[in-house]
Amino acid sequence: MSFLEPDMYDPKAIEAAIAAHLPCLHVQVEGKDGVHFTGLVVSEAFRGKRKVQQHQLVYQALGPAMGTEIHALALTTLTPEEWERLRSELESR
Repeated sequence: MSFLEPDMYDPKAIEAAIAAHLPCLHVQVEGKDGVHFTGLVVSEAFRGKRKVQQHQLVYQALGPAMGTEIHALALTTLTPEEWERLRSELESR
């Protein structure tokens, strides 16, 4: 998949763009105004990387749309192990 087309700044298109460029166990993007989004990305590619490096991988997947048409993307990035720990913690509550 190529970078996002200008008329495709909706959460599902952003999810698809991320998933096309990163091996993702889980991708979820939300946003209602078409320019400000929140995202959760779980990927094996994040293993051994600092958070800033993980976020950079996601930004690279979005290409030039990141920072221009997509004004903000508040990210939570997790490795599969971190994701499983979080899910277990939430389920035990």
